[in-house]
Amino acid sequence: MIRIVFIFVAFFSLLFANEITLTKAQEEYIAQKVWQNEGAGLDKYLIHWNDGEDFISLGIGHFIWFSKDHTERFREVFPLVLEYMQKRGVVLPDWLNVQSDCPWSDKASFMRSKTTQDATYNRLFDFIDSTRAYQAGYMVHRLQRALPAMLETIDDMDKRTLIEERFNAILLNSDGNINEHGLYILLDYVNFKGEGTLESERYNGEGWGLLQVLEHMDANSSDRFQAFSDSAKAMLERRIKNSPQGRGESRWRAGWFKRLDTYILDKQ
Repeated sequence: MIRIVFIFVAFFSLLFANEITLTKAQEEYIAQKVWQNEGAGLDKYLIHWNDGEDFISLGIGHFIWFSKDHTERFREVFPLVLEYMQKRGVVLPDWLNVQSDCPWSDKASFMRSKTTQDATYNRLFDFIDSTRAYQAGYMVHRLQRALPAMLETIDDMDKRTLIEERFNAILLNSDGNINEHGLYILLDYVNFKGEGTLESERYNGEGWGLLQVLEHMDANSSDRFQAFSDSAKAMLERRIKNSPQGRGESRWRAGWFKRLDTYILDKQ
């Protein structure tokens, strides 16, 4: 049974990987939408350290990058972006590789570097600024693997079918073609809060990623995008409730929910 499931997932991954083929206009649309969510479209946020977080966020997807010896429950994404770039033929500068740690140990040291525009900050900014297209490419690459990754964590076949059906209901039109807005929703949420497959990305055993959002969508809703947004708000509200008190995650609620409102077509 395990072997059959593995073969199915591997086959589906290959099949699904061929389904997301974007035009240049679609790539630009997706990149612009995500960057507007992450950094308000402003260059000054290409390298940013949020209050209350122990890591820096980089690029149009605000990819997480950890300092040396840092431990955190969330997925460190920036090294995965670099790995993707290398596979696409990007030659990384000699001061940066997949194993590199963030050069700043905390927000205070980062802010000193940013304020003085020193060499460390400037060279990283220039690299991030010049590789935006590859960053957008990575986000599509990650989404292509999201559904197989989610299905692989589910033993119950009925639940597997439910997740697959709801994923495709967001992504595809009735004719089987990709819906651009649905693609934006899935890609943005995976970049925003992950696939929901990591045990470490849960509080009290309850996650808030794409898997959990799809699972808790209202089956009776006539608006798929509204149902997704409502479910995502419920999952993030649950995250805030379960989060360690010292993190003060309620301060992010308004911003998170504003982002999720962009998933609803009549609020565009």
